[in-house]
Amino acid sequence: MHPFTYTRVSDTREAIDAGRRSGRFVAGGTTLVDLMRETVERPEYLVDISGLPLHEVSTTARGGLRIGALVTMAEAAAHPKVRTLFPVVSEALELSASAQLRNMATIGGNIMQRTRCAYFRDVTADCNKRQPGSGCSAQQGFNRTHAILGTSDSCVATHPSDVAVAFAALEATVHLLGADGTREVAFADFLLRPGSTPNREQRIRDGELITAVEIPALPTPLASGYLKVRDRQSYEFALASAAVALHVRGGVIREAKVAAGGVGTVPWKLPAVERRLIGERPSEDLWTQAAAQAADGSRPLRHNKFKVELLKRTVERQLRIVGGTK
Repeated sequence: MHPFTYTRVSDTREAIDAGRRSGRFVAGGTTLVDLMRETVERPEYLVDISGLPLHEVSTTARGGLRIGALVTMAEAAAHPKVRTLFPVVSEALELSASAQLRNMATIGGNIMQRTRCAYFRDVTADCNKRQPGSGCSAQQGFNRTHAILGTSDSCVATHPSDVAVAFAALEATVHLLGADGTREVAFADFLLRPGSTPNREQRIRDGELITAVEIPALPTPLASGYLKVRDRQSYEFALASAAVALHVRGGVIREAKVAAGGVGTVPWKLPAVERRLIGERPSEDLWTQAAAQAADGSRPLRHNKFKVELLKRTVERQLRIVGGTK
């Protein structure tokens, strides 16, 4: 680990001022400290924001839910409002990391976390995300766990977050605070596909601070859930996952929110699947037909071709579970 300067701030304005001086924000530190230890990240200045007043979960005036950036994963997963309104969020959090990490890691830090690609974390390997222009060792290397959706010639690394998949499905919004004031970014636009600049991962400006993630009000009753398929049952990242939320009224699906994880360079929204569901009556045939479109546009690599079929089956299974026909 390289030497760095550490400062702790007590209010958001102080944090923004410190961030503008090329500081890196740290709260739980469960990702950043790891990367610093491995010398993947070498910040000169750390700004501890754990004491800021961003620890609240609250309902919005329109009936949505606002989760403060410094709410821990464990706190968010256990919160009655989260569990009642959006079980998909609670389930995604509870299937993440370990209990110890969930007690430390924050919602803001979770969506900002960097890929778990082994080549990114190996400072001797070529990685455009870590060192722009150096190449992508995963393209011709062992790429079983890498992305099949949203890839480019520059990067095929997956986004590791589970709760980000739920936020993508529910069409959440990220609230930001910077020197120029507040702004909101749709979650679908917040995390960036790699393109030719995989080192730029979020639509966030220098010195900006995430203050909250807001989930909009959705029609009720809303059934939702998260399914994660992985090599082992705990402390493992997804090979494929599905976040599903369905609003059924009068025996017909009126709203459908579906996204996938473990297969994309960002949490992957599945609008074709959603369109196939809306206006239809739940049935086994419908789940199969809708899920068949989940991997549209995929570009599998040498070792991860199995993810195409795995993604379809994962989405189909979760549609059946949430839709009540399992």
